Amino acid sequence: MTTQTVRRADGTSLPLTTEAAVLHGAGELRIEEKPLKAMGPKDVIVEMRSGGICGSDMHYFADGRNGTNVLRQPTVLGHEGAGVVIAAGEAASIAAGTAVVIEPALPCRNCPTCLSGRYNLCPAGTCFGSPPTDGLFARHVVVPDAALHELPANIPAEIGAAIEPLAVAVWAVERAQVRAGHRVLITGAGPIGLLVAQVAACRGASEIVVTDVNDDRLAVAARFGATRTINTSVTALDLKDMDRLIECSGNTRALADGILTLAPAARATVVGQARPTVDGIPLGFLQRFEIDLVTAFRYANAFPTAIQLASSGAVDLRSIITSTFDLANATAALTAPVSDPTNLKVLITY
Repeated sequence: MTTQTVRRADGTSLPLTTEAAVLHGAGELRIEEKPLKAMGPKDVIVEMRSGGICGSDMHYFADGRNGTNVLRQPTVLGHEGAGVVIAAGEAASIAAGTAVVIEPALPCRNCPTCLSGRYNLCPAGTCFGSPPTDGLFARHVVVPDAALHELPANIPAEIGAAIEPLAVAVWAVERAQVRAGHRVLITGAGPIGLLVAQVAACRGASEIVVTDVNDDRLAVAARFGATRTINTSVTALDLKDMDRLIECSGNTRALADGILTLAPAARATVVGQARPTVDGIPLGFLQRFEIDLVTAFRYANAFPTAIQLASSGAVDLRSIITSTFDLANATAALTAPVSDPTNLKVLITY
């Protein structure tokens, strides 16, 4: 079954092409018409309603690369997305008319890593919006049904893209093994750090300290889970005997300083994008007090929990959404968090 032969339930034709935001090089984003790929039997066409701007999208736009991955050909950006299914292949498990959020990682699902349940670590996996794989900043996308999660009625698809960063936070808290009564330090009050604070509160953390250098973001943290906030550009990190550190800023100094606040047998979890190599980490301190240093990469089986937390109201998705842009203004969306530091989660809406 292909997009050339499938029709909508009302008999009208489905799109053969779609408008998309295509990155050609650093700072060179073009809105172009691109052909939709043919549907397989388990594929669906999603008519997009929202797409979230992530730090990785901003890095690709500004630098033509994100970490070690380099833009090698024109690529549609975006890996945070939600919309409505408008057509489904004959073997697809989800029906047309269903509101969905897209889990962007595309694992092989057959290797030993995938079969163990850790499909986020699939060596052969790809991800929407990670060059050269085209992403979700388009009016329509063809998606395998295994990548879709149904949205409940009280999470509109117009903000559903924010489920993806919430899934990152859910997995970060899972990797950190946050338990009831824990004292938790979260470094970085961007969208992920703010969501981590809310999820940690849901896990019963007794104390949640959030650090950043932006007072506006710290004020948001204080409203959503943080029991204390510290602007580390003006105040020393005067903590000790914390049970958990969840590093969400990608700042090496924040990680090193945060580790030194931990109690014996505590746990530090790296969530913010790490550099290929890092000096200055207090390895001797980690060893002396048997502090576990672990990392988190995307998520595995975290979307159902993220959806449940948002649907129940335990996590406030709208609290992190600060700006919306239409697809024609995707460039403005990608630069909004830099041009206005009060921005948190920026969405493209369709």
